[in-house]
Amino acid sequence: MHADFGYMEEGKLGKPYNLKLLKRLAEHAVPYWKIIVLALTVAVIITLFDLVLPYLTKVAIDRYILSSWEQIIFDSADKKASENFVIKYKEIIVKSSDNKTAFYHRGEVKKIDPAELQRLKANGSISEEPWYLLDRSKYDFLTREVTVNFKSITLSDGRIAIPISVLDKLPADVLYKVRSSDFDGLVKVGIFLIFLLLITFGLNYLDYYLLEYIGQNIMQDIRVALFERMQSRAIAFFNRHPVGRLVTRVTNDIENLNEMFKSVLVTLFTDVFILAGIIGMLLYMNLRLALVSFAILPVIFIFTIVVSRLMRDAFRLLREKVSKLNAFQQEQISGMKVIQLFTRERHQMKVFSGLNHENYVAGMHQLHLFAIFVPVMELLSAAGIAIIIWYGGGKVISGQISLGSLVAFISYIQMFFRPIRDISEKYNIMQLAMASTERIFEFMDNGEVIPDPEAPVKIESKKGRIEFKDVTFSYEEGRPVLKDINFTINPGEMVAIVGATGAGKSTLVNLIERFYDPDKGSVLLDGIDIRKITKADLRSRISLVMQDVFLFSGNIRDNITLGNDSIKPDDLEGAVYEANAEWFIDRLPDKFDQEISEGGTTLSGGERQLLSFSRALAYDTDILILDEATSSIDPETERLIQDAINRMTANRTTLVIAHRLATIKKADSIIVMGQGKIIEQGSHEELMAKKGKYYRLNLFRESYSEEV
Repeated sequence: MHADFGYMEEGKLGKPYNLKLLKRLAEHAVPYWKIIVLALTVAVIITLFDLVLPYLTKVAIDRYILSSWEQIIFDSADKKASENFVIKYKEIIVKSSDNKTAFYHRGEVKKIDPAELQRLKANGSISEEPWYLLDRSKYDFLTREVTVNFKSITLSDGRIAIPISVLDKLPADVLYKVRSSDFDGLVKVGIFLIFLLLITFGLNYLDYYLLEYIGQNIMQDIRVALFERMQSRAIAFFNRHPVGRLVTRVTNDIENLNEMFKSVLVTLFTDVFILAGIIGMLLYMNLRLALVSFAILPVIFIFTIVVSRLMRDAFRLLREKVSKLNAFQQEQISGMKVIQLFTRERHQMKVFSGLNHENYVAGMHQLHLFAIFVPVMELLSAAGIAIIIWYGGGKVISGQISLGSLVAFISYIQMFFRPIRDISEKYNIMQLAMASTERIFEFMDNGEVIPDPEAPVKIESKKGRIEFKDVTFSYEEGRPVLKDINFTINPGEMVAIVGATGAGKSTLVNLIERFYDPDKGSVLLDGIDIRKITKADLRSRISLVMQDVFLFSGNIRDNITLGNDSIKPDDLEGAVYEANAEWFIDRLPDKFDQEISEGGTTLSGGERQLLSFSRALAYDTDILILDEATSSIDPETERLIQDAINRMTANRTTLVIAHRLATIKKADSIIVMGQGKIIEQGSHEELMAKKGKYYRLNLFRESYSEEV
């Protein structure tokens, strides 16, 4: 058992902003660009609506709840300054009918230069008493209801200005009628707010649906492309990569990409847009207060960057521990029989406990960092609000900003911290997704394929002649397993390959099926180098019955036909009959529709062997390659298998990796292999007479003794 259990790579994290990988991902998103643009547009609209909500609060407070006006006095110490002020800001100024005074709304104070405003307040040109403006009809109603005399000033537009202190003394019903326009304004703001919230709800639903739709479709396309590439890889590739790792590519890594698409890329754009929008709104509402509130931003960004890097390291460590733990469990489940056989449960439990504790420690380390990050961000948010209240509150008291602006500022600052938290949290998702992307594209770019010829040769005659010419092959460079192999199998001939384990027998089969290409020499089919034939054409001529029969989860029919609709029911039944498999299939409750588990664990070894024979016969090829099973089976099943082999090999070119003497003796020719070379070749009688390697083979002696 390896320390990393073959899965250390799962702990890798990628660079969060690898432009080359993002560009390749974008290629898969191109077919959905219209929907992506729509999703981004919807996200922008939602963001705009979110930005409007605090501003509506400001409008409600300044224009309707605390609607007050400041009086500019012309006969103050600096009359000229007052008159110039009125001329400069005439778009927000309302003069009195006698031109002795003027008023501006406190909600418009952001349009006034703070220095000028401060200078006018210092020389007494602006009254400290706030005023309220009402139209003539409401003023007349007020004078009828109030018996106490109060000041009033008629304005040039016909409205009447009265001190706000007058309103404080009014009964509720009178106040409601006097300020009915303000109440109506609040109702309109409230209705508009509800309307925006309802639209936002619908847009959020649409945006979520679009993001999921885009993500699922892109992931489906990548998953299909990945599986297609996987099917085209050479067998050597699968020999070097654990099954769990390949399954992770198609499942976990794809899901990581999906998470990045729906939770990061589009929402990251939204978060950045929100941040930019908030900054823009703050600067628009009040430049000085905005700059004061930005004083805390450097601290936020430095803290976020530092913690993000620490969390990245912690997350990488956690991924490594999780990968080790998962790989260990997978290995234990696969090898449970061996563990129980040698009573190593206690030892393995100790190893598992150690890995599990490492995973726990790594998880707690990440949790501690996150537990620090969240409250510190809340603390910084509170500090930002405190700065705004301290500085902005003083400006409200001095009349330089409105209360509504201060409230809106506080809301925007609270909103400002939400995307910062999101971006920091999504940083890890981005890293993980980019690592998955890198692994996926590395797999897709893997060049371990057996290429089809650019100009394939079509085999016209289907005789089934196989020829090896000076073939040398090695799985690893410098360690050949076949050396200068030369032999010919004539059409309709049966040749048995015998030899000790590791002699190179199965490698011959791999080369004929073109799972590998020889390092030197060539393999010919009917006189044509198989490298000039497409793999599909070549393999359609050959049926391979492997020693370790693999059956898929599904029914008997699908395991024989492998989904090939060209195999008709009559052909299927004929193949089963020829393979002597009908005796056990007929006993099954659902016959051909009987479900079996992956690997056919519910069937005996002999039954699985007969099913593999049926599969080979159903495809009715010219060439049969049989890797004979070494496992012992009962005499009756042995008889059925031998009978099936006799039927299968009739009139077919047959290559048998033989282990049973009965099969070997029936061969037209026997090739004896040892250390990657052909040692002897001839018929059974010829090789026995030589009393060479064939005679001495343990396999032959054991088989012969069993026969005797």
